[in-house]
Amino acid sequence: MKNVVTEIPVLDISTSRNADGSFNEDFVSALRDAAHRVGFFQIVGYSSQDGQDQELLDTIAEFFNKPVEQKIKLDNRNSAQFRGYTRMGTEITRGRADAREQIDYGPERDTLAVVPADKPYLNLQGPNQFPEDFPQLEERAMAWAELMNKTGHELLSAIAVGLGLSEDHFDEPFAKTPSWMGKLVHYVSGDVVPESGNQGVGLHADYGFVTLLLQDQVGGLQVQPYGQEEWIEVPPTPGALVVNLGEMLEVATDGYLMATIHRVIAPPAGVDRYSVPFFYSPRLDAVIDKVQLPEALAADARGVSDDPENPMLASYGANVLKGWLRAHPQTAAIHYPEVVKAKKSA
Repeated sequence: MKNVVTEIPVLDISTSRNADGSFNEDFVSALRDAAHRVGFFQIVGYSSQDGQDQELLDTIAEFFNKPVEQKIKLDNRNSAQFRGYTRMGTEITRGRADAREQIDYGPERDTLAVVPADKPYLNLQGPNQFPEDFPQLEERAMAWAELMNKTGHELLSAIAVGLGLSEDHFDEPFAKTPSWMGKLVHYVSGDVVPESGNQGVGLHADYGFVTLLLQDQVGGLQVQPYGQEEWIEVPPTPGALVVNLGEMLEVATDGYLMATIHRVIAPPAGVDRYSVPFFYSPRLDAVIDKVQLPEALAADARGVSDDPENPMLASYGANVLKGWLRAHPQTAAIHYPEVVKAKKSA
């Protein structure tokens, strides 16, 4: 009889290294177990400034409380990078509208002057859209992204060591121009977006390597670990980040590590939920090779998930563009009409 996962492990990342700078074997072992068995865990002890997390959540709440006429100035339909403001109920997951609005952002870079026709995902490099009359949103979101990049790097290094690899094994795909992504999200109750069917965000897996989530105390995040029908709650934990693994690590480890399916149930009527997911991700042109696992770990590799409607790709840029096109059909039709047409005729 298989063991059913009933709770999310909590790890203290401040204990990740020994005094000499090497990784702590106990931490690495606990991390490997959580990453393999559940694919989700929470971390405490990360190096945020006092009150930085709550200040960011309060700033997000203040922004989303503004009239829609102000927020729509940042309309993501104006962005080939899918950056900026997504209106309530217009992001699609599994064919259904999500009961949320959000700001998507990433590294602030110029668009590329030339993008090869066979690499349309390179168009995802470009500028953000933040409100000029509310500069603290950009300031605090980008400061958070800097912290999450450092935290993501530390976690991925520890995961590599847990897989029997050197701690810098995954550094190359992140060199020079990593394409991390951040979201500032406001969830509302299902009655605000009736077509959502109480779906805050539908069941899905994440595209990249490591996702770090700051969530408020409302709750609603649920996880379905590999091989079980039961969903488990991820309880809001003060001072903690929720961490899960993305499809790039599932591909790299042939399923020893899994991009675990998760969803968010819309909050009750009259309740607002705010969260900040951060996707620690490599360059758009990175292609992720499978790693050579130790024999004992390779024996427990489960293979890459087989979902004909959402195949995993070893090319990070192709994988993430596939997801954006599906989630934001209006923006996709404006900026990627040929790609959309090709997918429909495939």
